[in-house]
Amino acid sequence: MFDDSSNKKPDKAVVSVLLPLALDAAYSYSVPPDMALVVGDYVNVPLGPRLVAGVVWKTGVAAPKGMRLRDVRQRFDLPSMSEAQRRFMQWIADYYMAPPGMVLRGCLRAKGIFEPPRHKVAYQLTGAEPQRMTPQRQRLMEVARDLPAMKARELADEAGVGVSVVKGLAEQGVFEVVDLPPFAPFAKPNPMAAPVQLSGSQEKAARALRASVTARKFSVSLLDGVTGSGKTEVYFEAMAAALVAGRQVLLLLPEIALTTTFIARVEERFGAAPAEWHSQMRPRERERVWRAVASGEAQIVVGARSGLFLPWSNPGLIVVDEEHEPAYKQGDGISYHGRDMAVVYGSLG
Repeated sequence: MFDDSSNKKPDKAVVSVLLPLALDAAYSYSVPPDMALVVGDYVNVPLGPRLVAGVVWKTGVAAPKGMRLRDVRQRFDLPSMSEAQRRFMQWIADYYMAPPGMVLRGCLRAKGIFEPPRHKVAYQLTGAEPQRMTPQRQRLMEVARDLPAMKARELADEAGVGVSVVKGLAEQGVFEVVDLPPFAPFAKPNPMAAPVQLSGSQEKAARALRASVTARKFSVSLLDGVTGSGKTEVYFEAMAAALVAGRQVLLLLPEIALTTTFIARVEERFGAAPAEWHSQMRPRERERVWRAVASGEAQIVVGARSGLFLPWSNPGLIVVDEEHEPAYKQGDGISYHGRDMAVVYGSLG
């Protein structure tokens, strides 16, 4: 008898993958030997004749007997979904008796995250001289001296010339081509940019909120006051405390119409415009915000209740402005109340 066990292929690892579909459970897939996966990774898997993006929900899963599993096709280059977000999703699914896959769908509203980042380039002067000077080339070079690296079309428009002039000079080495990030970065807010002078009662409330934030323990505070009493300035102090601690802030608003006004107020107080999040955003901007929240670049997000489902990397404070408003109740799809779910998320984080 010969023992040929040394020639047997090792069993593949098996993971369960949650898909953003009306499914009650995650599906099992085998992992290719050259792929390493952890819980929370975003992956592409086959489902029937198509590929579907999902999240690794469990690793070390026992392979079903008598069943041939299909391989995970791809691991997306994205930060893994945090444990807090996975627990939040599971809590919602259990409490509202909703398919976990439908809860996941609410977390993946930026479809572009699963597409390859768009490659963008810009042009900047090198200091070299062209082989032949023309009025158009001279005008372009004079304008470009005072500008940062720009796309060919933008640079041409600034100088009032055609794009071919830019690219022609690039071929001669007068301009060099540099890579641009897929998205413009969000400016970093400064918690001390423009602090306001608080009244005695405001300062007392602000002191209590700052203490709650810096304690880094779960707590819920209700800020009560009549219209115009300065509640916004008070919770801005709590936001500042979270920023000082290096943590992210979500400011929920009951109506999209309020977003523009609040963005201006946040920018005035912290010296930088926050990210915004709501259903009226263009897909490209949604992708930008989703990625920035996941990486921790976006430190303040102002928007609708669905902001709770963003991939927060280091959340420190959730503010629910006008928490009594009925607009915080989600009626379509999975029903939930934004105020209540903000409390749940905080308790699970």
